[in-house]
Amino acid sequence: MSFLTSTSLPTTMKQIHFEGAGGPEVIRVGDAPVPSPGPGKVLVEVVAAGVNRPDVIQRSGGYPPPPGESDIPGLEISGRVVALGEGVTGLALGAEICALVGSGGYAEYALADAALCLPVPQAVSPRDAGGLPETYFTVYDNVFLRGGLKAGEKFLVHGGSSGIGSTAIQLAHAFRAEVFTTAGSDEKCAFCLGLGADHAINYKTQDFVEEIKRITKKTGVNLILDMVGGTYLPKNISIMAMEGRLVQIAFLQSGIIEKLDFRNVMMRRLVLTGSTLRSRALAQKATIAEGLREKIWPLLDAGTVKPVIHATFPLEAARQAHEMMEASTHLGKILLLTGK
Repeated sequence: MSFLTSTSLPTTMKQIHFEGAGGPEVIRVGDAPVPSPGPGKVLVEVVAAGVNRPDVIQRSGGYPPPPGESDIPGLEISGRVVALGEGVTGLALGAEICALVGSGGYAEYALADAALCLPVPQAVSPRDAGGLPETYFTVYDNVFLRGGLKAGEKFLVHGGSSGIGSTAIQLAHAFRAEVFTTAGSDEKCAFCLGLGADHAINYKTQDFVEEIKRITKKTGVNLILDMVGGTYLPKNISIMAMEGRLVQIAFLQSGIIEKLDFRNVMMRRLVLTGSTLRSRALAQKATIAEGLREKIWPLLDAGTVKPVIHATFPLEAARQAHEMMEASTHLGKILLLTGK
């Protein structure tokens, strides 16, 4: 298959793989062939790859790559375009980009769909841009497209100190919503307030349901972005405003609820929805990318919002990065760096 490149490429690269399903101890560093871009794809010399909770779930055996995707983990990258597949237009060799990928980010070279590549924003370094795609695609789609957040509405995101949470807080604040969040320590709450949250609740020392009822005078919040599930579902429903919306994007607890009184949903005309991103059709993801380019990238270019990077690790230290992710001690994003 033919593709265009302006430089000679190596035949092998360093990459991370999982030797079976399990804890961080199954993470291995090895060599793999440098892939070639097919039609509509580009090859990226990776500078940074984001580490995300879905990577941990994949490593544990619960989130396999979609059919046709690499077994190499990693859902977002930044770097330089070094080869163009057939039919690719609008991207030049050498362009600095960040991209959402279905898999393969934990490597020195990765394939990306050209439609899911976005330029590194002017106020963001090529390294830090590796922490943009997964969280910004997810938040923009679920908070603004699916959740329909409007200026002046009350918005709650659980886990505000996470990569998703820190992005959601900044974007909701930038679009003039009143932002509520929960976090697991006073330090994390202070971090969230510094990003633009109006109210940060330490769920370990405070009852977030009672706090939100108190602050809103029992009127509740208009939109909730939740990654916890389990016992949080009935609690979320209890603090939703009339015609409120709940968007579920993950389950740190459980996706199964044994008992749920649906009368509250009916009486207050609530909307319960959710989504996953990885398995979506390319055309759907490309639509999200275009929305990001038009509405969100100008904020990143201006420095109004930014990726918050907590820690970086060399690619070979992916095990330590996963251990940090699972310990939930981070504030913002964790990156793997290739040294490229």
